[in-house]
Amino acid sequence: MTADRHILEVSNIEVVYNHTVQVLRGLSLQVPEGGIVALLGSNGAGKSTTLKAVSNVLFLENGDLTAGAIRFDGAPVAGRPPHHLVRDGLCHVMEGRRVFEDLTVEENLIAAGYAASGGDDGGGSGFELVYEYFPRLFERRRAQAGYLSGGEQQMLAIGRALLGRPRLMLLDEPSLGLSPVLVEDIFTIIARINREQGVAMLLVEQNANVALALASYGYIMESGRVVIDGTPDKLMADDDVREFYLGAAGAGGARSYREVKHYKRRKRWLS
Repeated sequence: MTADRHILEVSNIEVVYNHTVQVLRGLSLQVPEGGIVALLGSNGAGKSTTLKAVSNVLFLENGDLTAGAIRFDGAPVAGRPPHHLVRDGLCHVMEGRRVFEDLTVEENLIAAGYAASGGDDGGGSGFELVYEYFPRLFERRRAQAGYLSGGEQQMLAIGRALLGRPRLMLLDEPSLGLSPVLVEDIFTIIARINREQGVAMLLVEQNANVALALASYGYIMESGRVVIDGTPDKLMADDDVREFYLGAAGAGGARSYREVKHYKRRKRWLS
């Protein structure tokens, strides 16, 4: 990474679920203030667990940070309730959107504004900003969230986070289940939010090509730890990255590292 100030510093963390299953093993990464960092890897590599450790919600799934440290804006995350982190500017857009399906779009935003402000502002301040980035939400503001399309729900999930005026946004698979056209729309808006609002982002994404086109730096995880990191140019020039994540492996496309049968190649990757 560059010498820029880091809004997020993750140092040699280990995470264990149910006191027995170790998911992260000495993982370290950094996100510069105002930057976008991509976190890539196959299913089960520990990407979502990393975001949950940063936002301090591991306890919801009986997970524990057993080693290492996480610092947001220079201060330790350990011991800080998740809602306090949100009010300090750290917002987590979780995989699967998780909107309140029985509430309207506007009621979802009211609830988010209330939570982000601690009850001082649930009446609409900041809605204009959300509707500026997502005009479709304004058109659908009276509709129940459960009847929105997948793309509209993703817009709502990001919009709710935006109400908290975040300094760091954790995005977990924002393209999941969306058509290519909607993926392009969502990532165009994400880039605008980063550029215009100065929001730093840690982006977990299966679509490595899209993520690296947006990010200024990337980390690739396997089996709970980082196996390679660097600028997008460096990662895209790496033969292993191209084969396993960028679809340069022939007709079969990108492959999980678990599918590699040549031990020597695996040993070289993980060394």
